[in-house]
Amino acid sequence: MADIANKYNDNITGKYYVDNQCIDCDLCRETAPSNFKRNDDGGYSFVYNQPSTPDEENQCKEAKEGCPVEAIGDDGG
Repeated sequence: MADIANKYNDNITGKYYVDNQCIDCDLCRETAPSNFKRNDDGGYSFVYNQPSTPDEENQCKEAKEGCPVEAIGDDGG
């Protein structure tokens, strides 16, 4: 389970975030490309855009549920 205390600083403020458990598998970027990007220097994903439509919300939820290491949280603020 993602830990807000360990979230990457790259994450934009809001509900969703990625923490330091990310293994750079690309699943979230493929599932929700409008919301997740890769930090090329660090080799991890982060939330660059919080969902603003029901479709984006569903994609972020799917990315969170599919994350193999549970690095995506939805309790940010």
